[in-house]
Amino acid sequence: MQLLPRYTSRVATRRTESGSGETLGLTEPRLAAWRAFLNAHATLIDVLERELAAAECLPLSSYDVLLALAEAPDRRRRMHELASAVVLSRSGLTRLVDRLEAEGLLRREACPTDRRGAFAVLTADGLAALRRAWPIYARGIAEHFARHLDDAEARTLTEALERVRAAAPTA
Repeated sequence: MQLLPRYTSRVATRRTESGSGETLGLTEPRLAAWRAFLNAHATLIDVLERELAAAECLPLSSYDVLLALAEAPDRRRRMHELASAVVLSRSGLTRLVDRLEAEGLLRREACPTDRRGAFAVLTADGLAALRRAWPIYARGIAEHFARHLDDAEARTLTEALERVRAAAPTA
């Protein structure tokens, strides 16, 4: 039994209420690009996570949060700003911030203008952990990603992914 239609030689369509076919634009090259993106992302994240763990460095999700704080003015962000800057759900971010705070890599501070709001602030230990992880992370990016693209391909990929991100609906 075939669960999914094959998209190998035609544009994917879906039936509308009127029964007509609506073109989805899922051509074979676009579906292949989607699959390649998902597979490359999953593979590279796994490789980088293993390399960071082998070097006893931060996991990528922790690195991402601490880097977002390091790049912010005064090395602090409101929690909702931090959620927008990283690739984590809000609940996942809250749990990770709890863990990073317990490890002394960041601290929470109350927002003076909003009793419900809080800042996440990078600590000196958090900055040191980022600095320890960077050489491993940079080497992994260079070896497993960057060396497979020339600068023109990297620019094209960046432009395409930024276009996709900008067009995506936000919560």
